[in-house]
Amino acid sequence: MTNLSAGTHTVTVDGTRYVYHVAGQGPAMIAHSGGPGVDYAYLRFAPLEEHFTMVYPEPPGTGHSGPLPAHATYVDTYVDFVHALVEHLGVPQVHLLGHSHGGFVAIRYAVRHPDRVAGLLLYSTSPETTDAFWHDVDVNTLAYPKRHPDIPATIDVVAAVRTDETGLSATDLTALLRRSLPIYFADFWGRRAEFKPLQEAVRCWPARFETRTIDYRSDLARITARTVVLTGRHDFICGPRWAHALHDGIAGSRLVILEESGHFGHLEQPEQFLSAATGLL
Repeated sequence: MTNLSAGTHTVTVDGTRYVYHVAGQGPAMIAHSGGPGVDYAYLRFAPLEEHFTMVYPEPPGTGHSGPLPAHATYVDTYVDFVHALVEHLGVPQVHLLGHSHGGFVAIRYAVRHPDRVAGLLLYSTSPETTDAFWHDVDVNTLAYPKRHPDIPATIDVVAAVRTDETGLSATDLTALLRRSLPIYFADFWGRRAEFKPLQEAVRCWPARFETRTIDYRSDLARITARTVVLTGRHDFICGPRWAHALHDGIAGSRLVILEESGHFGHLEQPEQFLSAATGLL
């Protein structure tokens, strides 16, 4: 008996309320959003629901789920919640779609629970967040106005991305993310009417940890599940450099670069994204 009926559901994980949403048909796929601290809703992708029974958790500390536990860690706490959800769903294996920080969670889950993973879609993510990663982000951020020299608003986008988030409230973080959002797209300004609703709807909550540094490069060889690594050519934060590192480290993985996308390929090139994702089947 599985707990995969369509709708919104709740499971309690070590005393913390964990909300998840189910839609679609086919094998189970858990889609873990990024951030950390970003609302799950941006990652809902209806075309996938025609191929998978999609499970969209609201990560702890976001939405209607309970707060992050005391002493939560940057990745493993989320992995523990995902594993509790897999157990609760009552399925022997799941596919995992991990976007951005959600990709860190998916990588770590596949290493810790290899027998429970049917397939991995590592979407605009990275095997590390070392100094090299953050330096790359900063270089790409500062270069952003040069990509759009006729758009003065890019200066404010850069300022938003480089703002220290320490101590900010959910309201302030949400406003900051909305200001930052254009840099996450290959061509936000040319497709502004299309992407503006996301910018106005996305929400963010504080997620504080002792460290946000991870390095899973030495663990990648332990991943045996069918894996698709996907990113956008213009993703400033988890772009091709990091996708190639994942692809090189995971034997037999398939690498897909969406040439006209940034960090949100499922919105920028939905048909190509769907084709890559269903390759897991």
